[in-house]
Amino acid sequence: MKKIFISGATGFIGSHLAELCVQKGYSVIAFDRYNSNNDHGWLENSKFKKDMKIVLGDIRDYDSVFKSMRGCDTVFHLAALIGIPYSYNSPLAYLKTNVEGTYNVLESGKNQSIDQLVITSTSEVYGSAQFTPINEKHPLVGQSPYSASKIAADQLALSYYKSFKTPVKILRPFNTYGPRQSLRAVIPTIISQCLKENNINLGNINPSRDFLYVEDTCKGFLEIAKSKKLFGEVSNIGSGKEITIKNLAKLIMKISDTKKKVINEKKRTRPKNSEVNRLICDNRKIIKCSKWKPKVRLEEGIKRTLDWLKNSPSLKKSDQYII
Repeated sequence: MKKIFISGATGFIGSHLAELCVQKGYSVIAFDRYNSNNDHGWLENSKFKKDMKIVLGDIRDYDSVFKSMRGCDTVFHLAALIGIPYSYNSPLAYLKTNVEGTYNVLESGKNQSIDQLVITSTSEVYGSAQFTPINEKHPLVGQSPYSASKIAADQLALSYYKSFKTPVKILRPFNTYGPRQSLRAVIPTIISQCLKENNINLGNINPSRDFLYVEDTCKGFLEIAKSKKLFGEVSNIGSGKEITIKNLAKLIMKISDTKKKVINEKKRTRPKNSEVNRLICDNRKIIKCSKWKPKVRLEEGIKRTLDWLKNSPSLKKSDQYII
């Protein structure tokens, strides 16, 4: 593994991963969506920006992806539309980006000498847990247009491995959090409201989630890439611990030394049959097949995210509901 192509590289997880790859001495092509301002997202002010090649294109355009991947031996595909609430409004946009975009990466990899393509999945593909902890054999249930699009992308990737021997690996993160995450995500939402608002407005507070700090997620990408196993397979990555949104809010209030009323806001609540009630990761496979283990405890990760968000321009939007 010498030259790495990262799609979605200027986003939340992608920017952290691009920086980590540079720090580890890899040559990085950071690919993200073209914009007329030539803005590089979270990499714009990165101290590692000069050490990587940033290419702006469109994951939905095959030619753009194919040309940008030339000369790379490893691909980390993270580009995706990810907001679940927005997928209720625009399902087709999710199909075009998440499925067609993944096709472009797979087809480009098939037609070039790529050693491996690591496709990013999501724990949302499991739907509400039918058993816990959730291992890779858990049924896939599309409870939102977003999760359905990711199921389709994952299955397409596995079909390329079986049909064309395309060297695919699928990494399935549970709920990654940390600095640079959008305020639409639950941890930044709670933190920002603890810092600025009178109350904490949330959707359903009864579901539980498995949260993994972004640094641990990014190290998982590198470790799965280093592994000589796992081709044509899915690997979960998560902490192996769960916490309800209600208790998460209490924990964040404790860490931020605030006390607020938690209010259930209807517009933040998913449709009844679309709500995923419980997610907890069985991470034994990736631990067994690589050198990865989760390192950052939830309390420490929240502290780091809190410290970052205090000085973030995003905090100005804490009173807005971002779908």
